[in-house]
Amino acid sequence: MATYQRQQYLLMTIDPVHIGTGGYRLGRVDNSIVREPGTRVPKIPGTSLHGAARSYAAQLYETPKAAGQSQDKVENENPDQNPVCYTFGYIEKTGNGNNVKAYSGVVNIFDAHVLLFPVYSMTGPVWVTTLGRLCEAGFTVKHNGAALATEPQTDTALLTWERKDVLNLGWLMVNVAGKAEVTAPNGWQNEQRWQAVTNRIVLVNESLFSHVVNSNLEVRTSVAIDPERGAAEEGALFTYEALPRATFLTTEVVLDDYREAFPKDKCGAGKTDKNNPLPGGPWNCPLDVVKAGLRMIEWLGVGGMGTRGFGRLTIVGKPLEQKYGEERSNEQ
Repeated sequence: MATYQRQQYLLMTIDPVHIGTGGYRLGRVDNSIVREPGTRVPKIPGTSLHGAARSYAAQLYETPKAAGQSQDKVENENPDQNPVCYTFGYIEKTGNGNNVKAYSGVVNIFDAHVLLFPVYSMTGPVWVTTLGRLCEAGFTVKHNGAALATEPQTDTALLTWERKDVLNLGWLMVNVAGKAEVTAPNGWQNEQRWQAVTNRIVLVNESLFSHVVNSNLEVRTSVAIDPERGAAEEGALFTYEALPRATFLTTEVVLDDYREAFPKDKCGAGKTDKNNPLPGGPWNCPLDVVKAGLRMIEWLGVGGMGTRGFGRLTIVGKPLEQKYGEERSNEQ
């Protein structure tokens, strides 16, 4: 019987992150980032996370060709016995390309959605979110000792600290409707990065959230340099936007191991050298391969503008786990 398992990750940007839409767009910036069509809230596409995780896992396993479009040249390895190929899928061509053997991957990596967005206020940085986003991610929200059932009004906000005066969220002024208590799931609540923001959270109405986010994205200006003159090229000035540093996002990874043939014996202590084990411990299942690849994003980043200091994400706490038909937990 196939194994179905879901992991939910809490991520935080430690650099600005730019996932471009491709080409130039009319608007306030030349290069815009990917957004949800309905809400216009930026996101990190699952395809970007999938590609980065596969590429970095292949590098860790010392088979970089396992990250390519075709895996028929994986060195000294049957693609079916390569944990990276098994996890993310592969295409093997034989007989001058006349015979094609292909398997789809056994993991699905979904879009990363904004959970907490950092905004400047008169009291310093605060992190803006909504009731729906918190509940969807497994957080509990209380107001006056009871579970919060409805969102704040469009002109008000709930804070996780005591304040009675109005508060600005960038250019937007909101009235304070009271104090809320936000509790993270067990796998995240003791994490230092979460503890740093837990008393600086602002809950707003969902209809305001996209306006707050899009008005406070990081916008950079760059220019191409003429190498012969060492000066800016004419007409080469361009602007681009990014999710700012310290944005929290959530994403899900779902395991659909329809083959149940993961090559554990190939990655218990490392590919060939027992004295050089795989980072993070043995890869016992495809989810371990994904986790290893996602952790490398903290070093090498995802998306564009990587050489300009963009793209790094870190995993906050432990992923919440759930098997099909069971309740979600943070147990590994």
